[in-house]
Amino acid sequence: MPVYVLTPMEKIIDIAKRVLKIEADAVAALAGKLNSDFEKAVEIIFNSKGRVVVTGMGKSGLVGKKIAATLASTGTPAFFLHPAEASHGDLGMVTSDDVIIAISNSGETEELIGLIPFLKRFNVSVISMAGNPDSTLSKAADVTLDISIKEEACPMGVVPTASTTATMAMGDALAVVLLTKRGFKEEDFASFHPGGSLGKKLFITVKDLMHSGDALPIVSPDAPMIKATVEISSKRLGVSIVADADNKILGIVTDGDLRRGIEKWGKEFFDMKTGDVMTKNPKTISEDSLAVKALAIMEQYSITSIAVPDNEGRAKGIIHLHDILKQGIV
Repeated sequence: MPVYVLTPMEKIIDIAKRVLKIEADAVAALAGKLNSDFEKAVEIIFNSKGRVVVTGMGKSGLVGKKIAATLASTGTPAFFLHPAEASHGDLGMVTSDDVIIAISNSGETEELIGLIPFLKRFNVSVISMAGNPDSTLSKAADVTLDISIKEEACPMGVVPTASTTATMAMGDALAVVLLTKRGFKEEDFASFHPGGSLGKKLFITVKDLMHSGDALPIVSPDAPMIKATVEISSKRLGVSIVADADNKILGIVTDGDLRRGIEKWGKEFFDMKTGDVMTKNPKTISEDSLAVKALAIMEQYSITSIAVPDNEGRAKGIIHLHDILKQGIV
């Protein structure tokens, strides 16, 4: 058996580049293999009243788990079934309304072939992903998706590399076409990922994160800046809303205003009226807006807080950049 010695960095990089090129070529070649069989596979899954059951052994099984997960998260109910466990009772999870996606590069995987009599008996639709269209699995399937490759990326040509990459890409093609046909939207995807960053972006509103009530820093325009300074410091948001007697928002003062004011006027600054220092017509946002929208405004205008008025323009809250970042909304 040959020994592969990797010493010069150039050789390491060259081998890595070769692997990536072979796998990229394998995926690119799939486009030329798409035909009416792919369309038929999509229609079988789309019109199915049951679930997609993905099965495969070894590396094909690992790829199959990913394909099942992608389908399930994009509106096509799916799960992975281990073919060896299937023949020992797990076939009870499969119904005649389901669709099987059986993955085997050779198309002759013993555990998969052993499932065919059961699937035929109960009239379960079978889609095979195989590298050999003339294999036993391909001939038994209702439709076969050709995932054959020119070569594996490993130097021995036996380790599943390009073949598994091509299989995963074909699974992604199925999932994306199906989600498009279903009119699956970003909001739908988020509903299946409530704990992920996308879910947070689409579900968390300004109201969920804003500071309100006693936690809301607010002063009148006639108040001296010393009072605004205390309000900004005590509420720990680095900002205070300036509102009139009816609580309508007039402006905003920040800790940056404090620093600049002290530099310019010294101690006299603290006796100045807040209304003379404030920034008029500050950026505001509705409490029903998504927190990610507030983040976009902050990034656009290089600010860290946004005032939240009610429908009458009265101060209701403040949302701060740190509150958004703590939620992982990025």
